[in-house]
Amino acid sequence: MNEEKKLRALVTGGSRGIGKAILVELAKRNCESVMFSDIMVPDDDFQKHASEIQKEIGINGVNVYGFKADASNFSEAEATVQASVEKMGGIDILINNAGITRDNLLLRMSEGEFDSVIQINLKSVFNYTKAAMRPMIKQRFGRIVNIASVVGLIGNAGQTNYAASKAGVIGFTKSTARELASRNVNVNAIAPGFIETDMTAKLNDQQKEALLTNVPLKKMGKPEDIAKVVAFLCSSDADYMTGQVLSVDGGMYM
Repeated sequence: MNEEKKLRALVTGGSRGIGKAILVELAKRNCESVMFSDIMVPDDDFQKHASEIQKEIGINGVNVYGFKADASNFSEAEATVQASVEKMGGIDILINNAGITRDNLLLRMSEGEFDSVIQINLKSVFNYTKAAMRPMIKQRFGRIVNIASVVGLIGNAGQTNYAASKAGVIGFTKSTARELASRNVNVNAIAPGFIETDMTAKLNDQQKEALLTNVPLKKMGKPEDIAKVVAFLCSSDADYMTGQVLSVDGGMYM
């Protein structure tokens, strides 16, 4: 992390899985405050869930905040960033992690299945980046990491919606990196492969075995594998990196 000051981070989709692992890793490094946004937690359980995460990673003095928001909604994204600035005093790091899958063969895919994935996976990146870039530009410092996917690089049958959304994230990353570089705001992406999450937990052993035939390392990654690379990209060690896509996929894409 930037050794000269403590940083403040916002992670979308940060209540579980990869997002939560990123939140924990950033809190363990050099962040004085972290905030997660999510819509998957029921209203009645949201504050309880936020408190549980606070207890888990707040023991080292890091401030942890939660905010319920629909990442695909621009006004809610703006409200989340505003709340981040108010609660944390600013925003130095934005992790665009919110995402869903609605897998189906294109022949059977509904318009709704396509639109919902594009809205959550791609438009959310626009929403939060546009909202967060102003305070970052003003302070002339920012680190944005977008969570893409190996599928956005190589495609996958039954995931035309998901692949299109993640390929869009990659293009968005490169374009915004060019726009923001002169303001010391670096924008990079990570393309995870098969990671052990709630999504992959639903697969049976036979399905997992079939997936791993395409992975040279012959194993799935863990959320922490992604989180550590995110932390690197947000650190001073990556000050000269922007517009890059780092594959963390066990060798699927070479």
